[in-house]
Amino acid sequence: MLDSIFSSIKKAAIEVNSLLGKCNFTYLNSTNSTGDKQLQIDVLSNNIFKDVLLELDSVKGICSEEENEIIYKKDCRSGFYIVAFDPLDGSSIVDSNFSVGSIFGIYNNELSAKNLIASGYVLYGVRLEIVIAQSDVNHYVYDGVEWRFIGNLVLNQKGNLNAPGGTQKSWLTNHKILIESLFLEGYRLRYSGGMVPDLHNILVKGGGLFSYPSTNDAPNGKLRALFEVFPFAFIFEKAYGEAIDGKNRLLDLEIDSLHQSLPCFFGSKYEIERVKLAYK
Repeated sequence: MLDSIFSSIKKAAIEVNSLLGKCNFTYLNSTNSTGDKQLQIDVLSNNIFKDVLLELDSVKGICSEEENEIIYKKDCRSGFYIVAFDPLDGSSIVDSNFSVGSIFGIYNNELSAKNLIASGYVLYGVRLEIVIAQSDVNHYVYDGVEWRFIGNLVLNQKGNLNAPGGTQKSWLTNHKILIESLFLEGYRLRYSGGMVPDLHNILVKGGGLFSYPSTNDAPNGKLRALFEVFPFAFIFEKAYGEAIDGKNRLLDLEIDSLHQSLPCFFGSKYEIERVKLAYK
């Protein structure tokens, strides 16, 4: 049943990729559930994913960063899964022609981290790629005809990339010290403002740290648990890395609302140990 979900997501990704090549990146007079101004491409991408997923017998409902509530099928007796997705992560940089992506998590019956059974993301860049995590983290590229398997993504114990999110002037002192210490060790800055390309770069290059911490202006972070944080936490753990909120394993956390955000750190074993020391 998961294969049908993956197939539908791949189909939607091809449609969104085509749309990105010809759509005007104009803002609408609307915002999403967390107050972000919506681009036309946000709404169109959301509808593409929503439509293909709600056609599936195995899916009983969907939720999106662009929707206020969970959308359940009228007759969902045959469905087991709720698919949570961010249809176009990084849309604020799409007009600069930077790489952007889509993120998804498949939850068994209920929306909680412990019920997350698969996740992945699509990268719209020089190539159209998809990464799907179950027991392994599988990497595919679309060649214009079919999705071709490239290989499994596995992190080294230590990387050399540093992708620090959040406004620097709002970082807490311990976080500033952590980020600066990594640069002093020779880590390279690799941050585009897009979660998907930045985390994909760390996964493909074999290691590093992506951080979007608690800050003075956003104490709970800015990235949404169900649509962004939990799916990538699942991916990084399956790639033999770790994902924490500074102290706690992200996939052990419970949330209180559909669009709740969390501070988050994703990386190789070495970098996450450094985070734990900084936040103890």
